[in-house]
Amino acid sequence: MDRPLLQLDQLCVDFAHDGGWLPAVRQVSLGLPAASITCLVGESGCGKSLTARAILGLTPDTARISGKVLFEGHDLLTLPAAQLRCIRGRRIGMVFQEPMTALNPVLRVGLQAAEPLRLHLGMRKAEARRRVEELFAQVGIPAPHSRYDDYPHQLSGGMRQRVMIAMALACAPSLLLADEPTTALDATIQSQILRLLRGQSEERGMAILLITHDLGVVAQMGALVGVMYAGCLVEKAPARQLFADPLHPYTRGLLAAMPSRNSAGLRRLPAIEGTVPSLQAMPPGCPYQPRCPHALPCCAEAMPPTSEDGERMVRCWLVGQGQADAASPQS
Repeated sequence: MDRPLLQLDQLCVDFAHDGGWLPAVRQVSLGLPAASITCLVGESGCGKSLTARAILGLTPDTARISGKVLFEGHDLLTLPAAQLRCIRGRRIGMVFQEPMTALNPVLRVGLQAAEPLRLHLGMRKAEARRRVEELFAQVGIPAPHSRYDDYPHQLSGGMRQRVMIAMALACAPSLLLADEPTTALDATIQSQILRLLRGQSEERGMAILLITHDLGVVAQMGALVGVMYAGCLVEKAPARQLFADPLHPYTRGLLAAMPSRNSAGLRRLPAIEGTVPSLQAMPPGCPYQPRCPHALPCCAEAMPPTSEDGERMVRCWLVGQGQADAASPQS
């Protein structure tokens, strides 16, 4: 089997707090082959965005990153800062979750999108402008010639998101980290952007790590799906297997809360009681234990083991003890 383009090996991110360390991302291991789309799902605060930022070393100064981030065989965590800057934007592109804060408010959006082309590819100003206008058209920005000279505040949230996507794709990276890239877009543009990303992956062999809350997008895009909870990767599986036979109680809860077009009449969607624990109040043992309707005594005592079977992985005492059926969703 070919080596993954990106391999996360026991990736951890801790934050300094009161003389100690609080774990925000815990022992995440995940491989992304070239020309593939991998989705990360989970509630807000589960560590999805922080995982993506840790790949590029874009974490706050109070964070400590450990483990390995192997990209094309090189551990990004050990690279000098100058060498890592050459990879950001060129070999690895990133679409940030909030385009209003990611874009510089005092620079025209076209100049910002052209920056990686001029910095990494050495394009002249006119050539870079032509390429940016082409990218703007590809991501659905109308009148790209005039929009090039707009400032971020002159664009809607969806338009700013499309600028960010164009900027991330500018240098044709081999890996794209896309953090909620379609959140601010209407259904028509969302479909267009997802087709564009899938086409880029297939045509250029680009791997995509797609972070999303939308399980419909996951079903449409993801070849492999990772489910995160409280900084842990609790389940990983090919998309079809995950939707057909989820193993972790948290995954089952997420899928049960999805609206279904096959439902007869109106019904109240089941909800997962409680909230994701804060870093300062992380429970002992399995972090999902306080919310899990099927928790065992051992769940409150120790982190569950990881069970693997081919591309499938689940971290749960129930499944690890051969009691997967006990993790069925609430009726």
